[in-house]
This record gives sequence, structure tokens and C-alpha cells, in this order.
Amino acid sequence: MAAFVGALLCQASDRTAWLAAIMGDRYQKPGIIIVAAIIALSAGNALGAVAGSLMAPIMTPNARALFLAMALVSAGSSGLFAMKSPDRMSRWRIGAFATTLVALLAIGVGDRTQFLTAAVTARSPLVAPFAVIGATLGSLAVIIPAILAGERGYQSLPHRPIRFAIGLVLILTGLVFGVSALRLM
Repeated sequence: MAAFVGALLCQASDRTAWLAAIMGDRYQKPGIIIVAAIIALSAGNALGAVAGSLMAPIMTPNARALFLAMALVSAGSSGLFAMKSPDRMSRWRIGAFATTLVALLAIGVGDRTQFLTAAVTARSPLVAPFAVIGATLGSLAVIIPAILAGERGYQSLPHRPIRFAIGLVLILTGLVFGVSALRLM
């Protein structure tokens, strides 16, 4: 559940949904775009979970909690800044599925959802498969409507207040986890 909520909040204020909306408009094949998004997001979240699983054994419980706090504060902080338009991949001529898959993989590598998935997994390594599933479903809850709405529909949302509110929620949650991890509370 933590990975689901975290990914949902991160994706709601990220460029990945914008890129997915662009791909939806460009190709007008929502089914293919959604399948490519599922694969790309699953792969990215799986990489995050693997990283978290590898780090967990060498970290103390407080360090794992602090890692989660840092991931939340980092995700929230990036949500406070304006989004830069993603590359439209207009020169790519490898088809709807391959373009969407590669584009979403590229924009997702090292993003805050992947970092948060790694932190959630490090905190509880036994739940790695559930973290991947939760993060992927949370991401898809934002990405699929963006694909179906297209760029115009996606751009009609009030992104600035959404990003600011989500950023504050993530930062405050991260600060609470951080203070708790440092045993200051």
C-alpha cells in the first residue's frame, strides 16, 4: 500500500504522465500504449525493488527508515518545481509500442517513483514483489487516464496546485519519518 500511494502521488506530479499523454495523442492506439506503459513501469519499479533488496541487508533499521524519509523528501521537493516538457520523441519511427516502451523506460530510470520503491523495499525486503505491484498500479492509476485523455486533456488539469500540494504532503511525511528514524520523536 505504501508503494501504491507513493507512486500515485509521485506520478500525479511527474512528467511520465505527460509523456504518456503525448504518446496517446501521437499514436491513437491506447491499448498498445497502455501495454507498453505497464511493461515499462513494471520494469522500472522492479529495478527499484531489486536495488532496495540489495541495500537492505547492509543497513540498520534506522538507516532504512531514514532512507525512506530521504526518498519522500526528495520526491516532494522535486514536486515543488515546474515541470519541463518531456521530449516528444517525434523523430522516433519505431512504432507505437516500441517508442512508448523505450520513452517511458528512459524517463523513468532514476526517477522519484523508482527511488521511493527502492526505499519501501529496503524498509521491508520481504515485500519486494508487493512493492513492485503496488508502485506499478499506483503509477498506472495516473498514466492510464493521461493516455486516454491525451495531452490536451492532461494539460487542462491545474498542475501547479496539484504539484505543490503533493510536494508538501510528501515532504511532511518524509520529515516525520526522518525525525522518527533519528529518534528525535
